[in-house]
Amino acid sequence: MKFVHDAPLPNREFDRQRGRAHRDAVPRSALSDVVDRSPNFDPVALLEAQSVDRVSDLVPIRYHRMLESPFAFFRGAAVIQADDLSRGPSSAIEVQICGDAHLSNFGVFASPERRLIFDVNDFDETTVGPFEWDVKRLAASLVIAGESLGLTVRQQENAALSAARSYRNSMREFSKMGAMEVWYAALDLDSLILELQDFFSDEAMRQVDGVISRAKGKTAQRAFEKLVDIVDGRPRIAYDPPLLIPLDRLFDLAESVSMSEWLASVIEGYATTLPSDRQELLAQFTPIDFARKVVGVGSVGTRCYIMLLLGRDGADPFFLQAKEANASVVDRARGIVSPYDGGERVVRGQRMMQATSDLFLGWHKVIGIDGIERSFYMRQLYDNKASINIERLTAQTLSVYGRVCGWVLARAHARSGKSSEIAGFLGKSPRFDEAIASYALAYQRRNNEDYAALLAAKESGRITTVEG
Repeated sequence: MKFVHDAPLPNREFDRQRGRAHRDAVPRSALSDVVDRSPNFDPVALLEAQSVDRVSDLVPIRYHRMLESPFAFFRGAAVIQADDLSRGPSSAIEVQICGDAHLSNFGVFASPERRLIFDVNDFDETTVGPFEWDVKRLAASLVIAGESLGLTVRQQENAALSAARSYRNSMREFSKMGAMEVWYAALDLDSLILELQDFFSDEAMRQVDGVISRAKGKTAQRAFEKLVDIVDGRPRIAYDPPLLIPLDRLFDLAESVSMSEWLASVIEGYATTLPSDRQELLAQFTPIDFARKVVGVGSVGTRCYIMLLLGRDGADPFFLQAKEANASVVDRARGIVSPYDGGERVVRGQRMMQATSDLFLGWHKVIGIDGIERSFYMRQLYDNKASINIERLTAQTLSVYGRVCGWVLARAHARSGKSSEIAGFLGKSPRFDEAIASYALAYQRRNNEDYAALLAAKESGRITTVEG
């Protein structure tokens, strides 16, 4: 922090006016545009290029999961939407963004104080970028999910409008708060239930209760019961190919030993990125077993490992997840090179955007036994995490869920310190909301076309799919 005696004093109104001035270059109505593509544009080629450095035997699983539905495709196709957004109109207001803010990347997890929090919960693509890119991805996901639920176009549009309106109104409220007040704002589950009870039917509230129950059930002990077998009196991670494979079943003996030693070195290096008290806590656990685990949709094929550790005895399990982090699809689309390695970029972005982050969130860059340097970030595998069951949403609950996600996203962006500037750009009229909803409906059509292209690639034999 640089101290300048005669520096101009901070002025919220000046920031709002600067935000309004950005409309001259990019009117809010322009945000509805879905940019045209060149005649030879190939969305499948983008997915293939992204798969080059992934584990080859897992890539067919990724394609299979993406082809389950247009919404599943959208979840795995952040690289395609980022490419489209990079060629279209964007505001000049940049903050820390999620980069992949679709509705399934919001969810419930436990804070270090053991409160259940609702927040953005996936940061593989996080970076600094135009704030509205996150809003567009959220709104498009609501429309695409609405179509999969059989909702009318009007109901889909209402869900997108609800999210955009909530974002705009919430950002205006955050612009009135002090910096510390914004930083400490969070949406805990008790507050969320109080807010939702006036909007949801009894059946909908039971769904909310179901999410909370699933979150409370996702503990290290429950994971131990699900993922671990006792072999010759010792706990070993179960063999469930291709989704879960212990290292000694994945590699031959020599490679397995090398991989185990390598992953132990990853833990040792990662620990240095934790605060000193958490290093002391981590040191109380002993690594017992390692396995490769397939996770998500878009992440399938990246190198992801889980580590079983034990604390004071066999009844004190703990799981860490080490997940490979490459360059953000947003940075790649914009031709930007992040100053941080992938793991550090993810951790910095998550700490910046979340109201409270995983107690064991950290990163490490290391050369693997294949001689290639890769970056990983680490966190707890299960810590009371749960997400909404999209298939059970109705028109009403989808719209309210979009409104809640809009608030969370506005708060996450406001932590970058530009809430007044964004609020000035957004204004008080519904023009921004309408532009975002229009974009979402148009992008749904494009997503359906891209989904059809991937399906055609499977039918022609260009890509291979494997169930998993």
